[in-house]
Amino acid sequence: EDLLASIWQQVLGLERVGIDDDFFELGGHSLLATQVVSRVRGVLQVELPLRVLFEYPTIARLAERIQAAQTQPELASCPIEHVRRGQPLVLSLAQQRLWFLSQYESDRSVYNLPSAVHLKGPLRVDLLSRVLERIVERHESLRTTFDAVEGEPVQVIHPPPSVDLPLEDLSGLEAEQRAHEAQRWATEEARQPFDLVCGPLLRARLLRLSTEEHLLLLTMHHIVSDGWSMGTLLDELKAWYRSLCRGEEAGLPALPVQYADYAVWQRKWLQGEVLERQLAYWRERLAGAPALLELPTDRPRPALQSYRGAWHRFVIPRALAEALKTLSREEGVTLFMTLLAGFQILLHRYSGQTDIVVGSPIAGRNRSEIEHLIGFFVNTLVLRTDLSGHPSCRELLGRVRETALGAYTHQDLPFEKLVEELNPQRSLSHAPLFQVMLVLENTPSSHEQMPGLEIWAEEIHSGTSKFDLLISLAETTEGLTGTVEYNTDLFD
Repeated sequence: EDLLASIWQQVLGLERVGIDDDFFELGGHSLLATQVVSRVRGVLQVELPLRVLFEYPTIARLAERIQAAQTQPELASCPIEHVRRGQPLVLSLAQQRLWFLSQYESDRSVYNLPSAVHLKGPLRVDLLSRVLERIVERHESLRTTFDAVEGEPVQVIHPPPSVDLPLEDLSGLEAEQRAHEAQRWATEEARQPFDLVCGPLLRARLLRLSTEEHLLLLTMHHIVSDGWSMGTLLDELKAWYRSLCRGEEAGLPALPVQYADYAVWQRKWLQGEVLERQLAYWRERLAGAPALLELPTDRPRPALQSYRGAWHRFVIPRALAEALKTLSREEGVTLFMTLLAGFQILLHRYSGQTDIVVGSPIAGRNRSEIEHLIGFFVNTLVLRTDLSGHPSCRELLGRVRETALGAYTHQDLPFEKLVEELNPQRSLSHAPLFQVMLVLENTPSSHEQMPGLEIWAEEIHSGTSKFDLLISLAETTEGLTGTVEYNTDLFD
């Protein structure tokens, strides 16, 4: 109980927890539950399925469950170990599929991850370049390119380079023209494709809006990054800037492994009985699933998916967001599960279908060694819910809970491997397995600021959409702020 309490305090950011406090009532959710399971594995050498924390949500009950598990330990997965670098380095399964797709996509910017970092206050531009160099030196993935050896892709890790940070001075323009130029630069950076062979796969540009306001445009290719990684990059940017301002090094803890080590580990671990157990679940879960969600569209689906997109912002007010959280706690589900149930009801009403399949990303950071790495770890879960029989809201929440918990328990199978194994009938007009996605952003990020500077980041829309519809939500002081990203070939 003592060890579990320290883990909960660390993960939840609390100074004190009681052994009968409910993890989810303290602010826990599935992502934080994953971190608890990861730390339990490291501290207590017990492999727990994620759903156990939902079934035993207090320290007292979880401790009893762990003691029982220790008498009959399951086979723990092998550790991630450092791999010798003077040899061809394999790609992770997710990287390999993205590399393959990038060879054929007509729009090579569709896998760009652009963001804009606002910096308000007196900025030392000279330090910012050095900060980015420190981050690139620390994370091998940001200095990795991708080549082919006998037709097979390999990772090529380069020595730490100097980082180019071009500066565009827009401070002399009128306010309206300055805003227009900043938007133009942001869109241009977001749309500019990367060369996976030559690199670099991190691009930075600084816009000076005034002496006290700058905009740092950061773009990474998805093959070396994900949403969690952007939060990590921002946290390290703050830490390095603070330290360099004082003439010190950041003192960040050494990274135990790098992304290339993870890629080798994944290939080694995900085979044999482990792979078959994961595959068996998904084969059964997705047997007979509809190939297409038949939403009413404004125009016929084109024969070739274009990825052209736009987005629309909206807000779920704070009072309603709080009511949704209260309902979630009362029903023993997470906020995401409640939002998923509501979204699937909406899709059912529009399509008339009762078999609703939605995709959703999961961080894929279920081992403590990789929590602080920049890299492509995010996985995609396929969440299929049966809405037949006119279920009540409460009954549907129960179905969605089982769907989500089953998916979390079997989250280690990369989506790319799932598509390969299920081999659904392919169509160039839509994505396989699902065409609609739901995202609830809850990746961790520190709230510490840089000396004399306010800093905040926002996503830039690149004018693309990988799916028919993608609903993204995030908890803010306003409530739940959201965007609908939609394919403009289908929807006005």
